[in-house]
Amino acid sequence: MTLFRATVFDTPVSPFEGGTLRSQEDCGLLVEHGIITARGDFSTLHAERPDEPVLDLREGLMLPGLVDTHVHFPQVRVIGGLGMPLLDWLDQCALPEEIRLSDVDVARGVARDFVTGLVDAGTTTALVFGSHFASAVDIMFEAADLWGLRVTTGLVTSDRILPEPLLTTPQRAYEESRDLASRWHGKGRLRYAVTPRFSLSASDAILESCAATFREVEGSWFTSHVNENSAEIAEIAQLFDGASYVDTYDRHGLVTPRSVLAHNVHPTDAELATLAGRDASVAHCPTSNSALGSGLFPMRRHVEAGVRIAMGSDVGAGTGFSMLKEGLQGYFMQRLLGDEGLPLTSAHLLWLCTVAGADALGLAQEVGDLSVGKQFDAIWLLPEAGDPLAVGLGNAKSADDALSKVFALGTTADVGGVWVGGDQIAAGRWRMPPSR
Repeated sequence: MTLFRATVFDTPVSPFEGGTLRSQEDCGLLVEHGIITARGDFSTLHAERPDEPVLDLREGLMLPGLVDTHVHFPQVRVIGGLGMPLLDWLDQCALPEEIRLSDVDVARGVARDFVTGLVDAGTTTALVFGSHFASAVDIMFEAADLWGLRVTTGLVTSDRILPEPLLTTPQRAYEESRDLASRWHGKGRLRYAVTPRFSLSASDAILESCAATFREVEGSWFTSHVNENSAEIAEIAQLFDGASYVDTYDRHGLVTPRSVLAHNVHPTDAELATLAGRDASVAHCPTSNSALGSGLFPMRRHVEAGVRIAMGSDVGAGTGFSMLKEGLQGYFMQRLLGDEGLPLTSAHLLWLCTVAGADALGLAQEVGDLSVGKQFDAIWLLPEAGDPLAVGLGNAKSADDALSKVFALGTTADVGGVWVGGDQIAAGRWRMPPSR
């Protein structure tokens, strides 16, 4: 049992529904077996439990662990491929790199780089787009399990369009997916995600294979891409006899409350209605949308339609693992949309990067904020004296202003500690995988 002492910021109630930033200076959080069992003024809790060990973190700020709802494990080494639209970027950057993961030694190195990126950025929960190779997905699960991260991932499946090494058959996809799920789904903090790459490269036969796995693996998740790029959308309409992008998944029963579709930059009103009706979620990936020129995300239309949204980094089209950067870029996009955009506060950004992601992944009862009864997934921001964030925080006029400065100025270098389920896995740049 440990009594944490810190300034704590979180957003237990959605700002889209009237919630505000919950900020508490000199807050006490009592953590027992990884769960927050008491929260209040530190002096009160300490007086009630004077013998509990205290970890004094008042020098910085504590936030809930960050949640990334769309990030590609195989693409960590191709971040920064700028100047291309989606399909060109895939051909020139992503797909050649993904083919290399057929080599287990390459896959092991990529997994190490990927998990390091998550931990350094303070991401404690992630929906990870896996690999086309079952051996590489095994390695990804192993790395996530070693670190104790909350990771949902799985085999990526395609049977057309892509280079031959990345293609499979419906039967093979089903067998390999079921085998991976049998070994990893529900182990520790891991879950299986059924993952066709996108409808462009997944025929109805592959999608039906995915649907079979989704039905049979209880509690599994579904993820893919949707409506990211106008050229991609036009090709999918031709391949599926004029069907909308969302409908290519929905007609196979793949759009449910356990579905997270990435991007959705160019949805129709009918597609938004389907997503809302099925209670599916959308992962908004701002830096990727900007880097690939995909478009400005219509957040207002999603919110008004009742579609759940969260944030994703989309590494490697996205420009890094930092969810703080994604939040800031998301803010910029809504500003650029003018009257069509949705004005966002710093509380909106924190909620989108924490509670909204936990909700999209069915984990809102466990993580996302720092309330009593939740798992202690947390990050401690501790900028060095004189750094931009330290200067900004030192001159903040309010808690909301301080949080705005966190998103405007914060970087991965400012993450001074990371905890998952009460286990500290990083202290600044010092990463500490627990013994498991």
